[in-house]
Amino acid sequence: MKRTEKPSKPAGAGIWNRILAAMLIFILVLALVLGFLILRQGRDLDLGSPYVPKFSGDSGTEVSFGKAEPFAEGLCVSEENVLSQEIALGSQEERGLLFNLETGEVLFSQNIYQRTYPASITKIMTAVLALEYGNMEDTVTITAQDLSLEEGSQMSGMEAGDTVTMDQLFHTLVVYSANDAAMAIARQVGGSVDHFVEMMNQKAKELGMTGTNFVNPHGLHQEEHYTTPYDVYLMLHYASQIPEFLNTAGLASYQLDLPAAGGRAARTLYLSSTDQYLTGGRTAPKNVSVLGGKTGTTPEAGSNLAIVVQNSYGIPYMAIIMNAENSAVLYSDMDQLLSLVNGDV
Repeated sequence: MKRTEKPSKPAGAGIWNRILAAMLIFILVLALVLGFLILRQGRDLDLGSPYVPKFSGDSGTEVSFGKAEPFAEGLCVSEENVLSQEIALGSQEERGLLFNLETGEVLFSQNIYQRTYPASITKIMTAVLALEYGNMEDTVTITAQDLSLEEGSQMSGMEAGDTVTMDQLFHTLVVYSANDAAMAIARQVGGSVDHFVEMMNQKAKELGMTGTNFVNPHGLHQEEHYTTPYDVYLMLHYASQIPEFLNTAGLASYQLDLPAAGGRAARTLYLSSTDQYLTGGRTAPKNVSVLGGKTGTTPEAGSNLAIVVQNSYGIPYMAIIMNAENSAVLYSDMDQLLSLVNGDV
């Protein structure tokens, strides 16, 4: 029987079939990879922008129902030391910073994450809680507890039995840095000084002040009462956005009127700001306006000043000096920082 032979395939057919199969596999793999990347991009959040959560309504329409700001949105972020050839602080242990609040630019920083004692800069937090949780029209009676503080500490001249409003206490606290006002505010707002200190630390956490621990509402020295210059920036940045705070912190003086009480006649206390730039004891560099801030001084903390200023172009800055040897060094070093702001345009 004659065998029929199958026709032979062209010589190159097998090679072309293998090439075609490889191309199909490559296209399939590429499609899978591209699909995965598109799906992942759709699920990832852009951490540089606020996250806007959404849901689908009854009609299937996508609806935005809120916005959560990223933590660092609008804040200055700095390395611990960003030095300048134009700035030489009084010592290497001193802390300082100068931030452009409009652009977020860091013009100078030295030791800004190192722990230090805040002294009366503490009262920025006390003032914030007074505004957020207190009623400025409430009447408060000064007690012996409010006055039982270490000898030589800054006191307004109020006496036990005097009645004042929360608004008067707030101004006395911020302008004159009175420790008795801080105690009375803490007792009124917190129900007790201890609970008020808990509120201070909770607020510090909310603001991202990870290097801070408060023990009292006034800043008189205690070993476990500390902060960092960067945390002071976070605190003052928040406070300065409250108009009542910055307006009061920019006053050169305050008149505290006390009604008759406890057999005493009505009297008036004239209280000057502790910031020499505001009282005229020190002149800021040309074309620099001091908008407000807070001083703080104890033997352990040294001399401290945290202020918000603006230059001749209306650009806002924050300048902080902490742990200066004395008041003269403090203002000399602050002048150095402020001399930079009009060149930063």
